Amino acid sequence: MTFQNHTDEIEDCARHAASLYARLVLVVGPAGSGKTTSLWAFQNASGAPLVNVNLQVSRGLLDLDQRSRVLQFPKRLNAIVETEAHGADTVLLDNTEVLFDADLNQDPLRLLKTLARHRTVIAAWSGIAEADALTYAEPGHREHKRYPLGGSAAPLIVNMESEA
Repeated sequence: MTFQNHTDEIEDCARHAASLYARLVLVVGPAGSGKTTSLWAFQNASGAPLVNVNLQVSRGLLDLDQRSRVLQFPKRLNAIVETEAHGADTVLLDNTEVLFDADLNQDPLRLLKTLARHRTVIAAWSGIAEADALTYAEPGHREHKRYPLGGSAAPLIVNMESEA
C-alpha cells in the first residue's frame, strides 16, 4: 500500500468519524511505518492543523513539578489542541509518545477520545492494531498499554503495518 492509499484511507475514516460521538481516528503502526508521512500528506490535502504533541506538551509542562504535571496534563493537552486547531473541525496529532509516559500516569486512549468529542482527531499511535485489541509497547515495558477493541466507542483505525 502506498502513502497515497493511506492518505485516502485516513480521509475516508475522517469522513466517517464526523458522525461518531468520539470522532477519533488512529493511524497505527510501528516506528518507521509511515505514520508521519501519511499525516503530512493528509495535512497538505486537507489543510488540517498538525500538532507535534511531544514538543508542545513538553513545553507546556516545563514550569510544573511532577505531581502538578500529572494533575494538569489533561487540561494542558486540551489547551494546546484548542490553540493549535484554530477552530478547525479536524486536527492531526503526531509524535504522541508523551501520552504514554508512565511518570505522567495517564490513559492515552481516554485522553484522545476526550479531545475527539468536539472535533475529529487523527492521531499517530506507535503500536499494533489487531482485530480485537490495540497495543502500545511490548508486554513488560513500563509504558505498555493494551485496549480491547469493539463496541460503539472504538476508534477508527488506519493500520500502517502493511508496508512503509
